[in-house]
Amino acid sequence: MLKYSSPRTGKVVLVGAGPGDPDLLTVRAARALEAADVVLYDALVDARVLALAPRAAKFSVGKRAGAASVAQESINGIMIRTARSGRNVVRLKAGDPFVLGRGGEEVLALGAAGIEVEVVPGLSSALSGPLAAGIPVTHRGVAASFVVASAVPEERFVRLAERLPSKGTTLVVLMGLASRELIRDTLVRAGFSLDTPAAIVAGAHGPRAWHWSGTLGVLPEIQLPEDRADLPGIVVVGDVVEVGEAMRSHASFRVDDVELGMTKEEERRVLG
Repeated sequence: MLKYSSPRTGKVVLVGAGPGDPDLLTVRAARALEAADVVLYDALVDARVLALAPRAAKFSVGKRAGAASVAQESINGIMIRTARSGRNVVRLKAGDPFVLGRGGEEVLALGAAGIEVEVVPGLSSALSGPLAAGIPVTHRGVAASFVVASAVPEERFVRLAERLPSKGTTLVVLMGLASRELIRDTLVRAGFSLDTPAAIVAGAHGPRAWHWSGTLGVLPEIQLPEDRADLPGIVVVGDVVEVGEAMRSHASFRVDDVELGMTKEEERRVLG
């Protein structure tokens, strides 16, 4: 067991790890990792990012749906106790800690305990995730706004979806793979066409990134390949998906394995 003896209280640096690729970390995030004594990291953090903290003790405190996880209150307590022992702690969270990442809760808990906190923002998968497949969340003449949401809890998502315009706004649902049927059915009830462009981006900017694009009507029928089924993913709904299809012919967006989805005839067969 590592032991530290220090007359001072350490601090916690809350770091956004970005969407996966360590090249997409900020310089400030990389410096924080290099200086860390202890790294408490989430389940979605790429191993290549952890490798940037070679001298730190590393502990997984991540939460994944359907798997054993550490309660948020326990994570707060670990950070407080570790910082009070004089260690420099990096709390490493995928994407940006403050976009559906409970970063605010952790800052408040640390502040209430008298712990110094530094925040290092990260590149959110809400923006960089779609772009890994060439999809911009806004595009002039197509979408002038975007909404980032979680499909959990369902009732909150339903209330949000019922207010969304079917044109001119992009919907990005983080951690949305398990809720594809809910997303389709709720949006269709709200007035969206089954032909509305939709996309799935899984493992964005990671070494096994995968993408599908098609229409809202068949969204629940799409299955990730078996070797990608464990990847976290986002769902994108809106006309910008078609813009992404055009953009991919002009630039590299770092997704090596792109599934272009179904033809219109294949979609008609699925929908019956």
